[in-house]
Amino acid sequence: MNRENHPGRRVVVTGVGLVSPLGTGTVKTWQALLRGESGIAPLTRFDVSRYSTRFGGEVKDFDPLAFIDRKEVRKMDLFIRYGVAAAELAVADSGLPAADLASDRAGTYVGSGIGGLGSIEENLKVLWEKGPDRVSPFFLIQTIINEASGQISIRFGAKGPNCANATACSTGSHAIGDSFRIIARGEADIMIAGGAEAPLTPLSLAGFTAIKALSERNDEPTRASRPFDAKRDGFVMGEGAGVLVLEELGRALRRNARIYAEVVGYGMTSDAYHVAAPAPDGDGAIRVMRRALEDAGLRPEEVQYINAHGTSTELNDKTETAAVKAVFGDQARRLAVNSTKSMTGHLLGAAGGLEAGITALVLHHQVMPPTINYEFPDPDCDLDYVPNAARPAEIRHGLSNSFGFGGTNAALVLKRFERP
Repeated sequence: MNRENHPGRRVVVTGVGLVSPLGTGTVKTWQALLRGESGIAPLTRFDVSRYSTRFGGEVKDFDPLAFIDRKEVRKMDLFIRYGVAAAELAVADSGLPAADLASDRAGTYVGSGIGGLGSIEENLKVLWEKGPDRVSPFFLIQTIINEASGQISIRFGAKGPNCANATACSTGSHAIGDSFRIIARGEADIMIAGGAEAPLTPLSLAGFTAIKALSERNDEPTRASRPFDAKRDGFVMGEGAGVLVLEELGRALRRNARIYAEVVGYGMTSDAYHVAAPAPDGDGAIRVMRRALEDAGLRPEEVQYINAHGTSTELNDKTETAAVKAVFGDQARRLAVNSTKSMTGHLLGAAGGLEAGITALVLHHQVMPPTINYEFPDPDCDLDYVPNAARPAEIRHGLSNSFGFGGTNAALVLKRFERP
């Protein structure tokens, strides 16, 4: 259904908040993306000498005290701190008055794929070494996935929907898509939505190396994330948060808000195939893109750009490429399909929020970041991946894909906004 012609209310993006391995802040991340910089480097937070992968996308410049009171910081796992910071950035960017947020017409929906794993590891060590009486009284509120959304709700006094989801690497996209529908149905006017993740912990790194999912290019980490390149050898784990302010169009226009893009379509499907691998025929990915296009009332030839899931794994990249060809037909050869994970790594549950934010910025600025490290063409991956340099282009509609463990898929369609 076309939202412009449908009685459901229209929804726009009025704020973007990004915390990524490229930097804390939307402008810093966006400018680094356009320069084609990599945020991947050797890990510094714990001893990685015994790991087969010793690098990742740490947020190197993050100071929680720039966003959160010192007494509150100790109550929050790192994923919550990232989520709160990204929400602060998004709300400041939106220009929304505090009174508009302190209302039952404003809500929060920020998820995480893993949640407070770092706090779980730290407190388990305390339990084993010092006993149960020494476990932090903040342990539970540090680890529960909905605490990022809850802390953001409390911070702004938002008394509308307060939700969180955990759909692996589709988390951020599902949170934004569900929030889009909440506003379209009239259940809220404003939603602060996205994903937050802090998975660079000893146990998480061990788990992903155990299943051979990560790149082992330790001698050149900045070149390790290479989506669609023939010499890709696994994904690179990153951390951070991507949070958007979604707003009902009428109220955004009445307050003369800057509008980055309009959200016009959302799809969600399941592969129902495997706990980790995508369906080889791309069935779930094909159906989720088609559903998002149908929801937006668009024909395939009306889309110019895709921010791909593009993880830099052998199977995912060729499966997504085949799915794009199946959905878009002849238009697939005219599409620009990039993967910003080449620069940020894979933020797991925060990836969809980050990449939806990037898609909104692409539509607003009419320029696409590159897929860096694209050097060796793969015959199974033969689309236009915007290789190695940013590219200006006229883009009216963009699609953002997210596919997660457990076969969970999400796709968002955003449209360049033109004021009536």
